[in-house]
Amino acid sequence: MLSLTFEGARVMRPDGWDDAPLAIDGGRVVEGAAGRRVDLTGYDILPGIVDAHGDGFERHMAPRRGALRERESGMVACAAELAANGITTAMLAQFWSWEGGMRGPEFAEEVFTSVSAVAPTVPVDLRLQLRLETHFLDRFAEAEAAVARHGIGYVVFNDHLPHARLAEGRKPPRLTGQALKSGRSPETHLALMQALHARADEVPEALDGLCARLAARGVRMGSHDDRTAGARAGWRARGVRVSEFPETIEAAQAARDGGDAVVLGAPNVVRGASHAGNVAASELIGRGLCDALASDYHYPAPARAAWRCVELGLLDAPEAWRLVSDGPARLLGLADRGRLEPGLRADLVVMDRATRRISMTVAGGQVAWLSGALAGRLI
Repeated sequence: MLSLTFEGARVMRPDGWDDAPLAIDGGRVVEGAAGRRVDLTGYDILPGIVDAHGDGFERHMAPRRGALRERESGMVACAAELAANGITTAMLAQFWSWEGGMRGPEFAEEVFTSVSAVAPTVPVDLRLQLRLETHFLDRFAEAEAAVARHGIGYVVFNDHLPHARLAEGRKPPRLTGQALKSGRSPETHLALMQALHARADEVPEALDGLCARLAARGVRMGSHDDRTAGARAGWRARGVRVSEFPETIEAAQAARDGGDAVVLGAPNVVRGASHAGNVAASELIGRGLCDALASDYHYPAPARAAWRCVELGLLDAPEAWRLVSDGPARLLGLADRGRLEPGLRADLVVMDRATRRISMTVAGGQVAWLSGALAGRLI
């Protein structure tokens, strides 16, 4: 682990920017000085990014469907990409879904096993989120067992069934493409969706029991794509206290009014709108309805989204960066990171002030990413 004192940089501390030296030793931020002094004039030091939800690892785990199965190597590559984008803690969001393919339980088990093998060998803190489809009732018990077996601390509930179409007896859009991804024929895939939809009345009771058991184990829980205040209240009653990517102002406001955490998509901020036509994340941020920005599907997005909030005049730099560091750390219950304070983990990002490019990422006191002219100052 590094024992260094960084001098000459602008440092983003809990109270804002200052230019006092920052020292790290033994994997922690420490008071005073430590080890060798390094001149970082021209650079900014910010807290490491805590990514509360991201599935960008899929491209590493399955770069081409059916062509390559190098799961552990893919996870190592994913860790490197995370570090290159300033992410020091990553919640890897993996589906447990009837949709099959990369969203099916079999692929999920491969992801969980790969993370268990790779996580102890890389500086970035790799953690698991299981995304459970609410109507996948016959596989609830296996999902619950996987949570216990792999020590998964975060479960999020999704419902991707096209209920309106199924209720009308019509075929869902993009049926053939989705069926091919699942490895099923379109007819078989449609029959499965119809069968799951037909059991909708069983879902609330099954979720009540599952959520109660997960809560008893201390598992954090979230809902995905909330649309109404009523839906959010229903999840809150089950102990599901995180609202991921609410689709409406109503749902986000209901979460805030109920004391629940709100996670929004960083790519939504970067592009300026939801790709699905829902409320823009920037509008919710402007209303104070955001606790964390997550990478969703693109690991470069959190850092870029934080600066985009500054460019749009929504927040100042420390406020914006808290949405990708301290905010997600708090909602995940990680009290030892997200801020540059003595005693906390040495998770930090060193950024070229002129270009805002990340030159170094330190995770748990270890170099996870280092490049460019900054490397010459350390070596």
